[in-house]
Amino acid sequence: MAAVESGNVRLLNTLALLADADELGYLIGEDLNDLLMELLEKSSMDNYAGTRPPQKSYLQIVEGADLYAFSIDETSLNGPVYYKFSLVDGVLYLVSLHKDRK
Repeated sequence: MAAVESGNVRLLNTLALLADADELGYLIGEDLNDLLMELLEKSSMDNYAGTRPPQKSYLQIVEGADLYAFSIDETSLNGPVYYKFSLVDGVLYLVSLHKDRK
């Protein structure tokens, strides 16, 4: 949450995130930080959707960092969403945010 509050959010797979944002009905430039705060506040071990231990990222900028995935049913968006991120040196790297496809 501290990373989001201080504006330390970076997008990975930007084209996919843009397409998914359009499908979910939010604007990355205007709505993303508020949406991330909502998702982080609602995230707990009850809706953790990743592996234990967490997978390691293979993306170059965060290679080897833990990936945290959550499936959140109740959001301000239409329907449940799945999101995955890494935290590295106080920066939240958003890997994916889309409709939950389970």
